[in-house]
Amino acid sequence: MIEATSCGGIVIFRGKILLLYRNYKNKYDGWVLPKGTVEQGEEFPETALREVFEETGARATIIKYIGKCRYSFNVPEDKVEKEVHWYLMMAESYYSKPQKEEFFVDSGYYKFHEAYHLLKYSNERQMLERAYSDYLELRRRNLWGSRKYY
Repeated sequence: MIEATSCGGIVIFRGKILLLYRNYKNKYDGWVLPKGTVEQGEEFPETALREVFEETGARATIIKYIGKCRYSFNVPEDKVEKEVHWYLMMAESYYSKPQKEEFFVDSGYYKFHEAYHLLKYSNERQMLERAYSDYLELRRRNLWGSRKYY
């Protein structure tokens, strides 16, 4: 069994969520949240910010830790047990550019209900629900976008 750890972000700008569309070898792979593998000596928040930037070109600030999810999948060599740590982030703008090297062919910001239904994986939908709920609470308390919270 191979153990892997990744970190990613639920990136929000003006109420919309940043998603990536992956298409590997012309095979539909689906809409996902940006995430990637922790590198040697890297802290989880650093990984999340780096991966969001590498995969989307978006500059963001971490607002808070949302939680983690676990899942497994098979690769030819073995079974992979993966743990992903998620952060709620605020983007600086609507800018995004999908990372072609990782087979991302599109990216963009979507309203919550659109993003929720576009996301391919149920664990990412669960993290989106949690993060968006926190986002709405911060907005309600006039803390979203202020440096008072983070």
